[in-house]
Amino acid sequence: MPLSMAPPAALAFPRISLTTMPPPIIALPDRADTMRPPPPSLVLRHAAPKHKAVVVMGATGTGKSRLAIDLALRFGGEVINSDKMQLYDGLDVATNKVTPGECAGVPHHLLGVVSCPDDDFSAADFRREAARAAAGAAARGRIPVVAGGSNSYVEELVEGDRRAFRERYDCCFLWVDVQLPVLRDFVARRVDDMCRRGLVDEVAAAFDPRRTDYSRGLWRAIGAPELDAYLRSTGAGEDERELMLAAAIDEIKSNTSRLACRQRGKIQRLARMWRVRRVDATEVFLKRGAAADEAWQRLVAAPCIDAVRSFLNEDQECSMVAAAGKASVFASAAGNASVFATTAVV
Repeated sequence: MPLSMAPPAALAFPRISLTTMPPPIIALPDRADTMRPPPPSLVLRHAAPKHKAVVVMGATGTGKSRLAIDLALRFGGEVINSDKMQLYDGLDVATNKVTPGECAGVPHHLLGVVSCPDDDFSAADFRREAARAAAGAAARGRIPVVAGGSNSYVEELVEGDRRAFRERYDCCFLWVDVQLPVLRDFVARRVDDMCRRGLVDEVAAAFDPRRTDYSRGLWRAIGAPELDAYLRSTGAGEDERELMLAAAIDEIKSNTSRLACRQRGKIQRLARMWRVRRVDATEVFLKRGAAADEAWQRLVAAPCIDAVRSFLNEDQECSMVAAAGKASVFASAAGNASVFATTAVV
């Protein structure tokens, strides 16, 4: 029988006595809770956007300074020296400092800034001063380009002080590598060129016969300890002195090659810690003159410029991807809304 035709008695619902219903349970706050102060308001902290920095690594003689200047010229950078011997004022030839002409107008920091050759400049000192130089460059809208062969300094900058540098900067790590046999030959030729540019006279001018300790400060630079015996042999015959000088130069070449091998080993360790882009410059060092310059541009400069360009643009690319993702989500939501609206109309 339809409900509309049922007699009134059929529609009656059973009566429920209110007196039989259990009283409502009301939870009262604990007295201690009423005395407790309200929780502090939640403060949302947004991480400040990071600056960008480029780190150029490589064994001695591989062209780190040249690449750093190439990148600084292309992207508006300032070079921060990370070679512990080039920090000192003096022995410019022995320490292979870049000349003003080679700098090509690019500002350089921490180059020849330690005036006392006996002072020690620790890795922590470098971290502090390099971070200050990088902050100044970033404040001027420039890209800090850290370049030098002292990998212990670079590691301290990046990983030291609870990784404060990594908190402020996204880093692009570049490694200019050369096969060791080829690099040894180049280093030998470069030492001969340094001698032609006045290496021996430069060390002789700074020589002090009272000095016996070459383990501190600038005096650790390759060239100073090796020439000590020759510079003391003023009373020996000319032939003997020539033999001593030749032995000292050979020792400079050997010690520089050993340094390059140690540096390469340290970079290999750092490359396992960091995301490092390696470029092989071996072919460059097998050529001479214009052919070497062409190989440098093709094999080293161009790939590194492309890598740094992508690194500098990756935030913008990520923003574009994120915006595209949001647009597709909104389009999907709009499509769903139209379906719901059509369903509602129907």
